[in-house]
Order: sequence, then C-alpha cells, then structure tokens
Amino acid sequence: MIRKLQETDRQQTMQFVSQKPAENVFIIGDIEGYGFHSTIQTLWGDFNDQGDLRAVLLKYDENFIIYAPEDFDAKGLANIINTDSSFSYLSGIEEMVNKLTPYITAQPKKPRVLYYAICETAEFLPNIPKGITIEKGRAEDAEAIIEQMKAIPEFAEGNYSVEHKQMSLEKALARVYFMKEQGTIISSASSTAENSQSAMIVGVGTLPEHQKRGLATYCMSKLCRELLAENKMLCLFYDNPSAGAIYKRIGFVDIGKWSMWTY
Repeated sequence: MIRKLQETDRQQTMQFVSQKPAENVFIIGDIEGYGFHSTIQTLWGDFNDQGDLRAVLLKYDENFIIYAPEDFDAKGLANIINTDSSFSYLSGIEEMVNKLTPYITAQPKKPRVLYYAICETAEFLPNIPKGITIEKGRAEDAEAIIEQMKAIPEFAEGNYSVEHKQMSLEKALARVYFMKEQGTIISSASSTAENSQSAMIVGVGTLPEHQKRGLATYCMSKLCRELLAENKMLCLFYDNPSAGAIYKRIGFVDIGKWSMWTY
C-alpha cells in the first residue's frame, strides 16, 4: 500500500531510514529540516501487508529520491513521479533507482552514476602542519566561497547560489573550512545536508595555481574531524578515480554507487 506520509509516521519513517544514515543523508536531513507538512517537500511510503515500511519516496522541489532496500511497488511509486509536472531529477542508490526507471515514462537527458563512499573514523586523516591556518566559514564568506568554487574547472559549471550558501551556513545545515592567501580563498572543503546522524562532504578543491600542495586535504581533515567528533557518519560522491584514491587514503570506503538522473 502506498500513501503520503504524515507527522504521525515520523518515528516509523526515521527508524526505517536511520538503518542506513549515509545512504539516507538527504532524506534524514530533509525530514529533520522540513518535516511532513512543508510546501517544498512531500514524502510517500510503501507499506507491506504487515504495515511495515518497505520504501520511502521523497520529493524536494523538483527532485525525487528513492530508498527501498528490499522488494517494493516500483510501478506504483513510478506512477507518482510520472504524474508530477515539475519532475526533473531522480536519485538514489543505483540498484534502487534501477528498479524504478523501467516504469518512468520520461527519458533521462543526463543519467549519471557516481561512486558513494563513507568515513566513520578519523584514524587516517592527516594532521595539519604548523604554519597552516584554516578558517571556518561564516555566512558573510558565502560570496567568496562560491567565487573560489567557480574558479576551479571541475566545479565551474555548478549551480551555485550565494543566498542558499548564506542560509545553509546560518542554519548550520552546512559548514566550510578554507585557506586564504593574500585575502583570497585558495582551497576549501564543505559539508551539506547535515543532520543529526550524517553529513555529505562536497566542494573539496583548490585553485589550479595552488594545487599539488595537499591544501584541500588539510581543509577536509579539519572539517571531517569536527563532524566525526559530533558522531556524524560522513559520505561523499566521486567519479574521478584519482580523487577516489585520495579519499580512500584518508579513511573513506566505497559502499556502492549513486545514480543521479536528470530529466
């Protein structure tokens, strides 16, 4: 049985998705941040005959995310997506998305599959050498942080918003650590989708003229140590094998692949 989830379903839903806090970093964060009666998001649950949840489908703005670790009514949940005129994106663990996509009537314009990795220990994070100063970003740093990201070729085409970055930093839904030289941010590492159990690491990068010095790794180490001290599981996406090798050296472990389909 598929139905919309309500506030009265919070405990059951959170127990269901909290079994995999890294895989559900976005769903957990959105429930904690926006609840079940928000104008920006809607959640549906697929229940078995015993009344247990077997799948959760979340819509945030134009984005749908699926979590279904076992068999579920893929056709029924796909019909919800098919009848939504604002549907633009579908994401989730690859095998879960693959069960939905045969029933999605639209054809994806840009299917993308990324490696998904988690970190639960600070054991392999590098120490920060003396003489290196790493600063914690504040809301007033949002514009400078985004300028730095846009100046890095692999991030240049990202969809950035100064206002969204400011809001995320103000509401502690994200944090940033960065390094400066001559007043300019040259390297940084950020978190996003922070919730009580997990956080996504994003935007790890250094301006091209300052690369090969380990600066982004130091920023990431500072960020990850702080989050791990708060007992949050860390996760990240990557598709560059070279970046993946760096992440694995500092304690990240692959747990699967994440599909991001643009329609």
